Amino acid sequence: MTRSRKKVPITGITTADSDKAFKKREHRRERSAVRDALATGWEPPHPKGFGDPWDGDKDGKRYVTGGQATVLRK
Repeated sequence: MTRSRKKVPITGITTADSDKAFKKREHRRERSAVRDALATGWEPPHPKGFGDPWDGDKDGKRYVTGGQATVLRK
């Protein structure tokens, strides 16, 4: 993979490895809320209310300008 390069310079804002743990927590919280709503007969919550990427570990992504060689290296 010596010559492998990213095609688009978009990276996570922080240095977290991945959003996997955040996504697991949020999906579990959503499933719990839906399960509770179904048990009580209430309206299930909207799915967009859970897992906002700006609250996650990586805090979203951004387009990086300048220093392209270091950003595009895998």
